[in-house]
Amino acid sequence: MTRVLLVEDHEIVRRGIRGLLESNAAYEICGEARDGRAAVDLAGRLKPDVAIIDYSLPALNGIEAARQIKKASPQIQILIFTQHDSDDLIRGALLAGARGFLLKSEADDHLLHALAALSLNRPYFTSRVSEAMLAGFIEGPSGQLALTSREREVVHLIAEAHSTKEIADRLRVSVKTVETHRAAAMRKLGVRNVVDLVRYAIRHKIVEA
Repeated sequence: MTRVLLVEDHEIVRRGIRGLLESNAAYEICGEARDGRAAVDLAGRLKPDVAIIDYSLPALNGIEAARQIKKASPQIQILIFTQHDSDDLIRGALLAGARGFLLKSEADDHLLHALAALSLNRPYFTSRVSEAMLAGFIEGPSGQLALTSREREVVHLIAEAHSTKEIADRLRVSVKTVETHRAAAMRKLGVRNVVDLVRYAIRHKIVEA
């Protein structure tokens, strides 16, 4: 039986996926989370075989949650499950360690197939995602990919309008450390001020608009 961690902040979507999996003896939902930070914590404690992770999550978006989960537990297979299909988001998901990417609009036709593939340690991508992967191979990585995990997290929180002190408290680091990460991110991305940094974060799906 494949143990699945379900990460989705909308109850109606979780209920639908739960109903689908509970009717299939091959899968067991071992845990559910409503935000990215809870997902990282649960994944570390429960060690599921597969984590289905929505992109648009409170506290920590699905891409960053996937990145942290894979860093701590590389054996967990990640399926990003979202209504967004931008090329940058798809490439970001793959570089975060996701082995599958599925649009919510495709769930009825593909979710069980995706879980079956991931449970066998095989990737699963629809044609839409395959096209984005090819485009990414041709175009090469964007500046966003040069950011460290902590720099991305700081940019995400800045874009959510948290002050430097609030970010420091949330990440349990000093204000100086936050300022260092912010300066490094701005230098790598070639932006001159926080307004441009926030615009970049929204444009490249580090945070939702």
